Amino acid sequence: MIELYSWPTPNGQKVHIALEEMGLAYRVHGVDIGKGEQFAEQFQRISPNGRIPAIVDSEGPGGQPFSVFESGAILIYLAEKSGRFLPTDPAARMRVIEWLMFQMGGVGPMFGQAGHFRNQAPERVDYGIERYTQETERLLGVLDRRLGEVPYLGGAAYSIADMATYPWVQVAERLGQRMGDFPNVLRWSDEIGERPAVERGMAVLRQQ
Repeated sequence: MIELYSWPTPNGQKVHIALEEMGLAYRVHGVDIGKGEQFAEQFQRISPNGRIPAIVDSEGPGGQPFSVFESGAILIYLAEKSGRFLPTDPAARMRVIEWLMFQMGGVGPMFGQAGHFRNQAPERVDYGIERYTQETERLLGVLDRRLGEVPYLGGAAYSIADMATYPWVQVAERLGQRMGDFPNVLRWSDEIGERPAVERGMAVLRQQ
């Protein structure tokens, strides 16, 4: 059983999707980031950085409980545990990890900053809005070029790189983007959104 500590944000949703896609048994523990629950000492024992998501696998390496924080690390861990959505061929595997890192180091932080300055900052900061809106547009352009060459971010097969990026693309229009400007991303997003496991993963904790 995987104990999942999360909240319905793009970073949480990528792991929700992975658990559903991989068919792994899990139990959800909501960590309400709006109430600051991510800073609780008990949660920080699992996630030292005080960020969702985090997991505890009751049957980790050696059959012992094992905790993992950082969503990208969790995706790799779950893919290796299930033997799915991360190729074993070295070249194909590196392509998936490469685009997973692109999401972790680029899409997530930059989209997040765009959302903060556009929708959450206590006062308007034009420089921040312009900088991160433009960077969000640039990153969508990178994704669009990639998806004009291959069906999925890692190449021919759907992978954890797609699971990681999909939830962030769903918020792009709230960040000042027009998805019609990125037809390859839109095609990819529509296709992934029709997967039943993705629908289930995106719904986790939303009722709260």
